[in-house]
Amino acid sequence: MSVIKIPTSFNIDIEFDAPGVHRRFFALVIDMIIEILYFIIAARIYSGIINNSNTYSDDASYNLWAIQLLLLLPLGLYHLIMEITTNGQSIGKKILQLKVVDENGGKPGISQFLIRWLLRISDFSILILLIQVLLGIGLDSAGTAFIILLLLGFLFTDAILVATSKKGQRIGDMLAHTIVIRTNNKSNIEETVFQEVHDNYVPQFPQVMQLTDRDLNVIKTILDTSTKKRDYEMALTASEKIKSHLKVQTSLTAYEFLETLLKDYNYLSTK
Repeated sequence: MSVIKIPTSFNIDIEFDAPGVHRRFFALVIDMIIEILYFIIAARIYSGIINNSNTYSDDASYNLWAIQLLLLLPLGLYHLIMEITTNGQSIGKKILQLKVVDENGGKPGISQFLIRWLLRISDFSILILLIQVLLGIGLDSAGTAFIILLLLGFLFTDAILVATSKKGQRIGDMLAHTIVIRTNNKSNIEETVFQEVHDNYVPQFPQVMQLTDRDLNVIKTILDTSTKKRDYEMALTASEKIKSHLKVQTSLTAYEFLETLLKDYNYLSTK
């Protein structure tokens, strides 16, 4: 299995399992099936509304147009909403154990998810083609056929880029500075730096607030990766660099120090 090496702000390379093209394709297929099922349900709802409406008035036409737009909106926003709200995973990615992360290994920002979504041209092309087949709409128009072929060209371009690029990035990933990794970690470690801390908790290293949110995401990733791979040297190297940066001394082990930093950050950032 190939790996993706990501340099962090602490000059430590974190290795992520790189998903194959087939795994990403099957995740896309699952998402497509979900979107098509939703379209079928939405189409039946819209059909029922039309049957009970007076379609001859101008007001009714505008109302039906607005309803049609509202019903189709979740279809277009599916990937954007899912990835933002479920920490970089659509349903297909969740099932196939895939996840979108920042190039530095942390959680992407909303702007990065937005860029990925805006450049999902190849995905939309397949979805449009499948919906046309489902509705029995042929490609009689030369213009329509050309557009579909053009969009499918983006699909093949993305597939080639995923298969050949160093980090397995498609066009949207490259511009958004994100990567897709495998999440085959079976542990119960939290997915983000945020965790519940008791009100009576006493922080040990208030200097942690000198670090940025990106730094904390990197610390969380290093802690998770080193724990999963039982690579204590990685955790030790990171802890020594952080101690030097924050000018702190402690007898805690590397794992304990990194965990304490995350707890301190969660407590101090909410007070």
